[in-house]
Amino acid sequence: MLDVRRMQILRAVVTSGSVTAAAAHLGYTPSAISQQIAVLEREAGTVLLERVGRGVRPTAAGRLLTEHAAIISQNLAEAETALADLRAGRTGRLSIRYFTSVGPGLVAPALARLRDEHPGVQIDLRLIESEEPLPEVERGSADLALVVGPGGEDLAGIRLIHLLDDAYHAVLPAGHPLAGRRTIDLADLAGQNWIGSEPPGPCLDVVLDACAAAGFSPNFVARSEDYATAQGFVAAGLGVGLIPRLGLDRRRAGVVVRRVRGPEPVRTIHAAVREVALAQSALRTLVEALREAAKQ
Repeated sequence: MLDVRRMQILRAVVTSGSVTAAAAHLGYTPSAISQQIAVLEREAGTVLLERVGRGVRPTAAGRLLTEHAAIISQNLAEAETALADLRAGRTGRLSIRYFTSVGPGLVAPALARLRDEHPGVQIDLRLIESEEPLPEVERGSADLALVVGPGGEDLAGIRLIHLLDDAYHAVLPAGHPLAGRRTIDLADLAGQNWIGSEPPGPCLDVVLDACAAAGFSPNFVARSEDYATAQGFVAAGLGVGLIPRLGLDRRRAGVVVRRVRGPEPVRTIHAAVREVALAQSALRTLVEALREAAKQ
């Protein structure tokens, strides 16, 4: 197999016209250059240079390898430029997975900043509700996913970056007997009809675990995986519910929203990113933008 480094040495000899000139240009001794050419000739199985006076000139095989060495050199230069652009965030592609309620408050402003600072980066943005997005990050099919969970130690090759503790609030019909309170004990909702607003998964688990800690299991009479629809059911007097603060950016007329205690249900939102992907400047910008949006 031909050695690429030795092919570049051959190119330097052919371009300069002599072993001595190539040695001076490359910082080697002439004998070292001659030894490398000799090894390359053994690899090629043919003579590559012939002497002409005090210099050398390539044989047909030498010219062929010199031409290919030039192409390789150009390809390497282009690869280095493309890699530098990728690292600097001038080009590239980011795959992002998110769920509905973080879209307006977190994802939208973060992507706006990413677009301003890295306009050449393509975004693959996908909404995932029924599936857990973390496996996509683990498989490498996503660079970043917004996930709900307790956090803790990072997984192998995955970093969990805390963004926000999103508290659930009680949503009641406007005329509900508890609507006059500023804060509601969760146990006071034990005997109520409930409107479910979360699909099966970590968000619903937060609600169920909090109710269990308050000593009851909610009686769901209607379910909706859309916060606006759930508010509509509450406004119609069908029941009460818990909706996270990020899901209450648009409050429907006919409902009141109150804080909850004893306990206060809270879902913790993280950005899950692949460690190796953090080498990309664009991804680091996106993480910083998500953190900034979470502070708002």
